[in-house]
Amino acid sequence: MTTEDLLPRLQSAGLITGTDICVTPLTGGVSSDIVLVESTTQKLVVKAALEKLRVKDDWFVDVSRNRVEQSFFEYVSPILPASVPRILGGGDGWFAMEYLGDALQNWKAQLLAGHISADTACMAGEVLGRMHASSWNDPVAHERFATLPNFQALRIDPYLLTTAERVPDAAPFLRAEAARLAETKLALVHGDYSPKNLLVGPGRLIVLDAECAWFGDPAFDAAFLLTHLHLKGLLNPQALQLIPAFWSSYTAACGHDLEQRTVILLLCLLLARAHGKSPAEYLSAEQRDVVTRFVLSHLSRPPSIAALTEAWAAHT
Repeated sequence: MTTEDLLPRLQSAGLITGTDICVTPLTGGVSSDIVLVESTTQKLVVKAALEKLRVKDDWFVDVSRNRVEQSFFEYVSPILPASVPRILGGGDGWFAMEYLGDALQNWKAQLLAGHISADTACMAGEVLGRMHASSWNDPVAHERFATLPNFQALRIDPYLLTTAERVPDAAPFLRAEAARLAETKLALVHGDYSPKNLLVGPGRLIVLDAECAWFGDPAFDAAFLLTHLHLKGLLNPQALQLIPAFWSSYTAACGHDLEQRTVILLLCLLLARAHGKSPAEYLSAEQRDVVTRFVLSHLSRPPSIAALTEAWAAHT
């Protein structure tokens, strides 16, 4: 959607008023165009899904996922009103949300800059755990987020099944996890719960980018976040200190024992971030080899999360 298309839609919907309207592109990752729209009277952020994602491989996904993301924020808002942006309106393939200001910082940027905060990790665990606990076996969430084709296209295929093709030694484990994930329906899953999608400030954490949302296995979200913390540990070993803080806070808030499934998914996702369609951009070829050897040595006998993190620290 071009700026020429965007502004008339916003004005027609009554979402932008005033004069001297300015549209500024924001960092939107690989899956969407995101812009800040400013006028003399207000500011808002507009997100429009891309049909072809910005990655090296061909990766096409239906833009209807934009409606899934909007629905996620609307569902979670009564549960965690301070942790999701307020939706202002939207249309086919786009929606507008409140501008959150400059006081909040991106957690990934903080981690890469060497800022390690256990308080942030605890907040991330509590927010995720409360979301999972509140949506656990909820028939409303089950019906609203029956979005397996979307999750399959955005997560199962490009992460697990693509990696299975590229790492034959791990293929049986990855394909088994892909099949199990598709059959599991327990709670609302964000699907992209990573530091890049979390904004943090004093006593507050905001969750963004929920276009993968799906009613399925909540262990996926915990494993996804733990994957990022383990990989950040390759750059800064102190980041590994955040893992017990996140995990203890998450398990206390969630109230369900997901450790076994989380560890298996963590191993699969570590391998996927080295070989899947969305590789971690900061990993060197040598580090990808390290990740691969580590995962292959643990897939057949997954340990506890604490033991896995200890082995990771020793191996890397």
